[in-house]
Amino acid sequence: MKRIVLTGGGTAGHVTPNIALVTKLQESGYDVHYIGSYTGIEKELIEKIGIPYYGISSGKLRRYFDIKNFTDPFKVLKGYQEAKKLMKRLNPNVIFSKGGFVSVPVVLAARHRHIPVLIHESDITPGLANKLCIPSAKRVCANFPETENYLPAGKAVITGTPIRKELFAGNKIKGLEFCGFTANKPVIMIVGGSTGAAAVNEAVRNLLPTLLKQFQVVHLCGKGKTDGAYSHLEGYVQFEYISSELSDIFAAADLVISRAGANAICELLALKKPNILIPLSAAASRGDQILNAESFERQGYSYVIKEENLTNETLLEGIKQVTASKEAYIEAMSNSKQNDSIELIIGLLEEIQKNRK
Repeated sequence: MKRIVLTGGGTAGHVTPNIALVTKLQESGYDVHYIGSYTGIEKELIEKIGIPYYGISSGKLRRYFDIKNFTDPFKVLKGYQEAKKLMKRLNPNVIFSKGGFVSVPVVLAARHRHIPVLIHESDITPGLANKLCIPSAKRVCANFPETENYLPAGKAVITGTPIRKELFAGNKIKGLEFCGFTANKPVIMIVGGSTGAAAVNEAVRNLLPTLLKQFQVVHLCGKGKTDGAYSHLEGYVQFEYISSELSDIFAAADLVISRAGANAICELLALKKPNILIPLSAAASRGDQILNAESFERQGYSYVIKEENLTNETLLEGIKQVTASKEAYIEAMSNSKQNDSIELIIGLLEEIQKNRK
């Protein structure tokens, strides 16, 4: 049996595409293992699906000054030593990395043992962790054609993002029942990412008295971000994070308000959900979500509100416009040529193993 090690972590976006690959990998004869951090969200998500999980030390590599910059390099070095031992013990045929800082020691350890690596870069421009890993990779999977401009010649393959099959199997009635909603009002779904989005959460809650006259609102607000002051509102329900019921809630949603992480917006595209994207501001990020959102806006898939322009008025106007033009957004997404990438990625994994020394 062929053995593969998946890696990636830090946010759900670095884990869910790996999870989407697991079933097909197993059907293709792979023994699947996972390397992540000791306590990151990837540990919880992977252990739920029964894949052998191994934790290593992980430190964040920052472009800005932080006192932890003096200690985290030692965590990375420790993680590298732990990853080398795991590479020797597991002796995988191939590595698939979805990014995040925990992937850096894994990819470098694989290179040390001449194990071929396939990387997936979700955003238009590679993040720092993937930039460090790309020289060690045989090929790099990408979502956007623009990404080829930021990668070494010949390494990029436009694959799109692996989408979890269960997302397509949602049941609208079950989603409405889970939220305690009726079928008489449309549903707005707010997704702030696994860590939440304070600005989005605040803007949505400010508008609830107005929104609930016309809509029902299901709010995935992030760990520790629920607010009991709003628990009594009829037609509004909030969760920190949703797992198994997510497909049903997506099925029930008529409009989705989301951050613009690449995996999240690719899922919205695959599900053909009219959406409003509120990308993380350039002041709080490297600007990748802004580029992702602008690309989707150009293609007619999304309505975009920059975080610095987010007010009660701009959000309400966005909701009105997308609701009025929802059929046009659905048609644009239906005409997209971006396909589920699972089969293509499996083929690339087979290809890069052929020349292993």
